[in-house]
Amino acid sequence: MKIVGVLGGMGPLATVDLLNKIIKYTDAKKDSDHIHTLVDNNTEIPDRTAYILKEGKDPVDYLIDSALKLEAMGASFIVMPCNTAHYFYEKICKSIKIPFINMIDEVAKELNDVKKVGLLSTKGTYKGKIYENILNKYGIEVAIPPIEMQEIVNKLIYSLKEGDENLDKIPIKDVLDYFSNLGIEKIILGCTELPVTFEKLKIEGTFIDPTKILALSAIKHSGKNLKNFNSQ
Repeated sequence: MKIVGVLGGMGPLATVDLLNKIIKYTDAKKDSDHIHTLVDNNTEIPDRTAYILKEGKDPVDYLIDSALKLEAMGASFIVMPCNTAHYFYEKICKSIKIPFINMIDEVAKELNDVKKVGLLSTKGTYKGKIYENILNKYGIEVAIPPIEMQEIVNKLIYSLKEGDENLDKIPIKDVLDYFSNLGIEKIILGCTELPVTFEKLKIEGTFIDPTKILALSAIKHSGKNLKNFNSQ
């Protein structure tokens, strides 16, 4: 079976969320049924959004270094649970010889008959048009909130990273209502902190979880089977 390499640390909670979902959705009855996984939880990678906004250090050398380490340790392919870091996807690919599953592309493949989606993400993902550049190729329009609402989403993301326990004070419902008023039913949680945050806040809706999609893709690429929850 193939070995999964996880290029993580952006942030640690998002990395753990991916690992939990890989374990949760793998059809396994004992330890040895699970997937051999290598993780580089590299928390020293500079902030991706800060760089894209021209406010911070370029993280690409750190990302490439992590990818090369995973390759050297024997990873068969790489996954990266950070949406914004996919801004650097092509540069990382050029530096390694093993496959690198693109999370954004995996999300696009799941949106079969969807023509328009809302996007919640970091300001870096918005500015870098990370989702638009791929989803538009599939004929999917990406709607983003106005700048003042982007600030709300960004605050929610970074508050979780900072360990803030008052996430419920951040008016994310205003952003969800904005998309609802546009008639947009499906919203991408386009930062890997957001599925964690929405679960903590018990926010319900028709949300697309890229972390879950990436976990399922990693399981399939590893040669393992997906768990059939309907049979339980």
